[in-house]
Amino acid sequence: MASNPENPDRSNRYTYAKAGVDIDAGNELVQQIKPLAASTRRAGADAALGGFGGLFDLAACGFRDPLLVAANDGVGTKLRVAIEADEHETVGIDLVAMCVNDLVVQGAEPLFFLDYYATGHLDVDVARSVVSGIAEGCRQAHCALIGGETAEMPGMYSRGDYDLAGFAVGAVERDGVLPRADLKAGDVLLGLASSGFHSNGYSLVRRIVEDERLSWSAPFPGGDGANIGQTLLTPTRIYVRSLLSAIRETQAVKAMAHITGGGFVENIPRVLPDGLAARIDGASWSMPPVFRWLMKLGGLDEAEMGRTFNCGIGMVVVADADKAEDVASFLRGAGETVYRIGELAEAENGGERVVIEGELGSGR
Repeated sequence: MASNPENPDRSNRYTYAKAGVDIDAGNELVQQIKPLAASTRRAGADAALGGFGGLFDLAACGFRDPLLVAANDGVGTKLRVAIEADEHETVGIDLVAMCVNDLVVQGAEPLFFLDYYATGHLDVDVARSVVSGIAEGCRQAHCALIGGETAEMPGMYSRGDYDLAGFAVGAVERDGVLPRADLKAGDVLLGLASSGFHSNGYSLVRRIVEDERLSWSAPFPGGDGANIGQTLLTPTRIYVRSLLSAIRETQAVKAMAHITGGGFVENIPRVLPDGLAARIDGASWSMPPVFRWLMKLGGLDEAEMGRTFNCGIGMVVVADADKAEDVASFLRGAGETVYRIGELAEAENGGERVVIEGELGSGR
């Protein structure tokens, strides 16, 4: 049948690739990340990719009476630093960390992880670097990467941009859920050192760096040779293995708080019962140099630092006063830097749930 010159043949005029979605690139990425997922194998998961869903055998983990605990999170605008600095290897660790650190504060062992990677144009090399970081984070947390989703959505993101979301599921024995019910005034607060800003406050970080016209590739002042971008991309510390060991071996951890955006003031009260407050000795640790650098660069006051960043303490652990040193000693042996930063006290009616005495992070 001859084509009508007024209605020319439109066959093969459009393809998915011409619309901006490269199925072949997506398939290539899956093949490249299969070994990365396989490297995260643990009891309950063989970490094989390719099905419509990831399978996990809870019985293989040996739980008696488990509750499942789920958490999801992202990396926030720290991704903007990674994209502009062209450093993509560590934000995947951040993605895992922000999820599994939330699980462990409830006493849960992370079991498996799934990620969501969205971009306007799939760059296989960049995506593989990101997933490589995710796999490393899973290995650090002893958590299986059992699946995920890669979404190529032209028109939704500018070229070169991508976004991440992570989803973690863990399990805890019913009688081991934290926080415990026996929190009381006099319990000691232990602070575990952070590795930097973790994945919070980067909209403020980026605004200050931009207004000061600094380059991500400029040397970080007083650093060890790393540039500003690399320093600010230091990945979030994953506390899972040390904390789970401390919970099980000491039997003395009563509660934990993951210090993310909002600092002490917003995060510690989330694990405290009514009637208790946290009293923090601001001089019990020293704020790391990267925080001091930003504070001076942006003219930030202590209150703004304290409600935006972790200021050097990424996790708070609560223990009985007579067992606190045992917990601290165990955690130090597991590789953590630990400070005794305060204690719980009776809360005054209508008073603050977190009271910081002295200048935050002013210790020497």
